Amino acid sequence: MSYDEVIQNSRMSIGMKQTLRMLELGKATEVFVAKDADPRITIKAINLCKKHGVKVTQVESMKALGKACGIEVGAAMAAAVSE
Repeated sequence: MSYDEVIQNSRMSIGMKQTLRMLELGKATEVFVAKDADPRITIKAINLCKKHGVKVTQVESMKALGKACGIEVGAAMAAAVSE
């Protein structure tokens, strides 16, 4: 299943703050990180994913991730959230 399908079929938290919150609460099942996002922003989320055993999927660009999430601006990261 492509990341577009996962995003469309999941409840999503979009953006750095919301993604980090879901990781800290243990609700994130998969995190999508844009390859062109600033590493200073994404490193904390990637480290939390490793700590909690959450899958990290790299996405080509912030613009592509934003579009897949249904927003008109780019997104550095997004998390698929369990109910």
